Amino acid sequence: MGKISLRKVTKKFGEVAVIPSLDLEINDGEFVVFVGPSGCGKSTLLRLIAGLEDVTDGVIEIDGVNATQTPPAKRGLAMVFQSYALYPHMSVRKNITFPLKMAGMDPAEQERRVANAAKVLNLTDYLERKPGQLSGGQRQRVAIGRAIVREPKAFLFDEPLSNLDAALRVNMRLEITELHHTLKTTMIYVTHDQVEAMTMADKIVVLQAGRVEQVGSPLELYNAPANIFVAGFIGSPRMNFVTGADADKLNAKTIGVRPEHIDLSKDAGHWKGTVTVSEHLGSDTFLHVAVEGQDTMTVRADGDVAARYGDTVYLTPQADRIHRFGADGKTLK
Repeated sequence: MGKISLRKVTKKFGEVAVIPSLDLEINDGEFVVFVGPSGCGKSTLLRLIAGLEDVTDGVIEIDGVNATQTPPAKRGLAMVFQSYALYPHMSVRKNITFPLKMAGMDPAEQERRVANAAKVLNLTDYLERKPGQLSGGQRQRVAIGRAIVREPKAFLFDEPLSNLDAALRVNMRLEITELHHTLKTTMIYVTHDQVEAMTMADKIVVLQAGRVEQVGSPLELYNAPANIFVAGFIGSPRMNFVTGADADKLNAKTIGVRPEHIDLSKDAGHWKGTVTVSEHLGSDTFLHVAVEGQDTMTVRADGDVAARYGDTVYLTPQADRIHRFGADGKTLK
């Protein structure tokens, strides 16, 4: 089991509340991603769950048991950090075995768990190598293996892919997602990369200044953001925001339109603009268009669209895909 409940959890450093009173339910077996900009409190929240930071107020329950004052080693959780933190003089086998050896586990059981983790992570052929003989992705898999052998109630990942190059990040993202399906264990994953959040999560928790802005599935947050912050943070490229007469007509302070929900024309449309940047990505092209009286707007078009720097284009939002926001930033129904 790996159900984790946070009830009115608060964390203060001096008089500064980095996590105001917060409630959150993480169900057994879920893959939950904490996402938000730098300084939003996502890593602090993860460390509170792990027991690496003391809670100022509130209760953390693990499988219905109050674990607020329980030491990290007794919580039954396993944490994977951004840095691999492997022992360079030890083999892969000894690195993975280390936490079991420290716990005084029976050697036969140690070997069983290591062999199982190595098989799951495709590390069987590398068990006798040293970390210096492995790629970055393999080293991160060793760090994950060291967590797997503990057979924890939940895995806590703190930006584990940040040190990898772009290609390895994609591969490891897929591997961790597949690992979750294999192990069916609760996973909490911290990232500032909303693409990782969208592609990996069962449930996303969007944080800003220590507050939970919205909780939901990736598509729920994408299609029905609770406020203008979530709308602008979830989605790549980000949502376009428009103020002025267009918003007034729809009784909104601001309206938002995603790049793929804007129709492009060379002849006529709602907004007239000039292409300032054209990003050709093969299957898609992202056009950045300067529109008078508005911020530069981004349009997602076909990969072979014939639009270049300096071209005049016309943009028309799809009427049924416009998001409306009030003066308080909340989504208007």
